[in-house]
Amino acid sequence: MVVLMRASLVLLVVAVLTGCSALDDTFVQTLPGTQPPTDRFPDVLAVELRPQGDRVYDVAVTLSSPYDTPERYADGWRVLDPEGNVLGAHTLGHDHAAEQPFTRTQPSLHIPAGIDEVTVEGRDQANGFGGSTLTAEVPE
Repeated sequence: MVVLMRASLVLLVVAVLTGCSALDDTFVQTLPGTQPPTDRFPDVLAVELRPQGDRVYDVAVTLSSPYDTPERYADGWRVLDPEGNVLGAHTLGHDHAAEQPFTRTQPSLHIPAGIDEVTVEGRDQANGFGGSTLTAEVPE
């Protein structure tokens, strides 16, 4: 009888401890100033349009992609007119894990007359376009 009571007590203790150890996702938090591990897209932090001639601009874009590794990284951006039409795109050939945020320049983008602002959207190698965009005025 004593052995049966001890076995029952052990099972009860194991059941209680197992129930207490279950994790509840509602208590998972991200510390202020840190990125959650599920970053999917780069964010556009800055855009500068440098006039080069008749409606032709060099487009300097600053991206932040703190998740960058050689296996997965921000691999470019696109420039959109106010209607969402793609005016141009730029491809990045490697990660920038050691340089965050980073700025690169897309040369000689033609922006048609009548377009007074463009939006730049970043691209992730695995997830495509997304993240924070930035709209810039087109200088005359």
